[in-house]
Amino acid sequence: MRFVIVGSGRVGMRTARVLGEEGHDVVIVENDREKAERARQEGFEVIEGDGADETVLTDADLESADAIGGLTGDLNVNFAACMVGKHHGCRTVMRIDEDYREDIYHKFADDVDEVIYPERLGAAGAKTALLGGDFDVIADLTEQLQLTTMRIPDDSPLIGTHVAAIELPTDARIYAHGRSRDRLTIPLPGTEIEAGDRVALIAAQDALPAVRERLRGAA
Repeated sequence: MRFVIVGSGRVGMRTARVLGEEGHDVVIVENDREKAERARQEGFEVIEGDGADETVLTDADLESADAIGGLTGDLNVNFAACMVGKHHGCRTVMRIDEDYREDIYHKFADDVDEVIYPERLGAAGAKTALLGGDFDVIADLTEQLQLTTMRIPDDSPLIGTHVAAIELPTDARIYAHGRSRDRLTIPLPGTEIEAGDRVALIAAQDALPAVRERLRGAA
């Protein structure tokens, strides 16, 4: 796939690197000359200019891009870039910082495909580490619900149990399963849990401790 990343700060560059490592084509739009040069030195195609300027974004060939990410620290630039990308048929992802009010969020979020909060994503990673590394908080769906994945440890009491038979708190459910490093898919009723399996769950935040204990065991 082909992606246009507006902004080559920490968020933009890390995103570009991950996409590049996975074999995707990435074009970076950056108005700071030093940042643009550093991105070029890493092997990225770079368009220098204002990410809110449609003529600059046109140079990035949005017609052939699958998605555009407005990932600068400036909300207005991010939104303008997304609106230009939307006009060209791109999927739009906009960065917004935690300190914006809820009404500001709704003003912009309804017009883009996805909104990301770097601070919230960082907090999710820290929570994963504090929980021991095998319980991965992927995202906060709402203030009450979280999307998580977990690796089944070798001593889990659920090994040999059918996925459909696992009893969890009423406000939690397993929606996907995968063997070790295989892709997560919707499990068949007869799928049995094995050590090292991964399961994906939707659960209320206050149910996570009970879910974790059920899948890992009391130990």
